[in-house]
Amino acid sequence: MKNKKITRKITQGMYVLTTKGGGCVVDAVSQVSGGDNPLIAVAVMKQNYTNKLMHKNNTFALSVLGMDIDPEIIQTFGFNSMKDINKFEKVTLNEVEGIKVIDSSLGYMLCEKVDVIENETHTLFIGKLIEADVYKDGEAMSYGYYQDHKDDFIKVKTEKGKTAWVCKVCGYVYYGDTLPDDFKCPMCGVGSENFVRKEN
Repeated sequence: MKNKKITRKITQGMYVLTTKGGGCVVDAVSQVSGGDNPLIAVAVMKQNYTNKLMHKNNTFALSVLGMDIDPEIIQTFGFNSMKDINKFEKVTLNEVEGIKVIDSSLGYMLCEKVDVIENETHTLFIGKLIEADVYKDGEAMSYGYYQDHKDDFIKVKTEKGKTAWVCKVCGYVYYGDTLPDDFKCPMCGVGSENFVRKEN
């Protein structure tokens, strides 16, 4: 193991979770044990395509995003589905044990999946740290900072001539004159109260 100090970057922060076949942005990450191979837990929304990939695969990686991360990384991995685009196509990546990690991140944690806990909306995947490295020094981006500056990260383009409803959390766009009261965002799961109307 090259440098386990990367685990010190664990906060309620911003990470790119990757596994074979895809990945997404996550914020619910915790170190839940100590020792030479600590356990790392990550919660992934069940509606997310990456959740299905995590069930299929036995290893996953977490790239720690710093304050200097290119907003395009968050835009690509946070607001799109691998079912629709190849998220890896325009991003500079490294590969560790067959898992892609973000080259411009502060570093990565590679984990072997050891347990899975299901709840109503999310799956908690618990992995044993088997490899890690620090790419560079820097301050990890907190989820609080992201929320305070999310307009810098969410660049939404809508179709001209159509009424669009834009999710304030993840940037998902719903087209229609009205938004159903019981509508749930298919990307992040929030309700209709978190959408704003945008007309072009």
